[in-house]
Amino acid sequence: MGSQLLTLGAALSTMAIISNWMSQTLPSLVGLNTTRIPISNSLTQISPREGWQVYSSAQDPDGRCICTVVAPEQNLCSRDAKSKQLRQLLEKVQNMSQSIEVLNLRTQRDFQYVQKMENQMKGLKAKFRQIEEDRKTQLTRHFQDLKEKMDELLPLIPVLEQYKTDARLITQFKEEIRNLTGILTTIQHEIGAFDYEDLHQRVLGLETRLRECMKKLTCGKLMKITGPVTVKASGPRFGAWMTDPTASEKNNRVWYMEGFTINKVVREYKSMADFITGAESRTYTLPVKWAGTSHLVYNGSLFFNKYQSNIIIKYSFGTGKVLAQRSLDNAGFNNVYPYTWGGHSDIDLMADEFGLWAVYATNQNAGNIVISQLRQDTLEVVKTWVTGYPKRSAGESFMICGTLYVTNSHLTGAKVHYSYSTKSSSYEYTDIPFHNQYFHISMLDYNARDRALYAWNNGHQVLFNVTLFHIIKTDEDM
Repeated sequence: MGSQLLTLGAALSTMAIISNWMSQTLPSLVGLNTTRIPISNSLTQISPREGWQVYSSAQDPDGRCICTVVAPEQNLCSRDAKSKQLRQLLEKVQNMSQSIEVLNLRTQRDFQYVQKMENQMKGLKAKFRQIEEDRKTQLTRHFQDLKEKMDELLPLIPVLEQYKTDARLITQFKEEIRNLTGILTTIQHEIGAFDYEDLHQRVLGLETRLRECMKKLTCGKLMKITGPVTVKASGPRFGAWMTDPTASEKNNRVWYMEGFTINKVVREYKSMADFITGAESRTYTLPVKWAGTSHLVYNGSLFFNKYQSNIIIKYSFGTGKVLAQRSLDNAGFNNVYPYTWGGHSDIDLMADEFGLWAVYATNQNAGNIVISQLRQDTLEVVKTWVTGYPKRSAGESFMICGTLYVTNSHLTGAKVHYSYSTKSSSYEYTDIPFHNQYFHISMLDYNARDRALYAWNNGHQVLFNVTLFHIIKTDEDM
């Protein structure tokens, strides 16, 4: 009997270890922390990152629809992934439920046997008391035999108590598994109510249509300037920094030019991240000094105004040579018609969606702003527009979609005060504020690829986002 009890004790100890492991591990495997699991609403909602957003809608005077849309990030299959994960989780829970059911059947069977053993032990204990009371009348050998059997049974008492506790825990697991299975089944039925393949195709179709529509949003009218975002604080009070608007999205080299006269050194950085950390890739020494801060990098070349002249130079970063140079007829230079901050900013070179431009002033136009569109290969003037806005009263200016926008100051409180459309040869006064965070702007240029304004703000390199007004034309309007 002693060896049988020891075998039973070992089996019960093993069962106790298994039960303890299940009580600690199973809840974390299936996400059980309490006996009831709430259903999260987030499983049935679509994240804003997963859908197209319509910012606003209106109608123009001709009754055409005007809207602003923001495209989502490319994660259209996220719902399908969630559904698949949910099915896999449900299968795992059901498998565990079956395993627990088998274990429970074995537990109940063995538990009945253990109860019988417990009753026998209680009977032996009572008999042992009786023998103790009447031990003088009993044979010493019989007493010792019973005493040894009792000693063998005593270690099993804590095992039996633990086993009863683990049996109750298994019953609790069964209840929790039933609750979780019901919840997951409900969620699966709700998800299964939708034809996700059909929805996926509809989303892809909508995305295609919207992208075709957005191809027509190449240009628009400036409505708002937001920011700035400070990229870096470096260099003196005056300078210029820029990227190439014609470069691919993977090519984000940055060029950096300090000061507005005397200097001839251009620093290049392979990326915006390198520019922020100061990891310079190479430098270029120009053949002549530049004037002002209104330089331009376009299609791999640097365009700048030669110091103390009205000559524009095109310099190739690839060959290190001057590819073209040409003087702007009658253009003022050497601080004759600068912006309000001075700094030899007489000639401002810029680019937009339509190409290369030069903004300057002439005596013939009484010092008012002149706009010339240039050929990027030869720097020849393609066409010229004259305005009535005094160049020396302008804080800075930039071109967007063939329209020149002029600020009324380079200091705090500045705003876009005037615009001139080369398409209609007409102007209007505007009131578009922007935040001059560091109190003095000496360079402000538009980058058509980034749809942003690059600025040199008192030794800080900052970016402004622009909001453009678009009219989406239908096929009937085309």
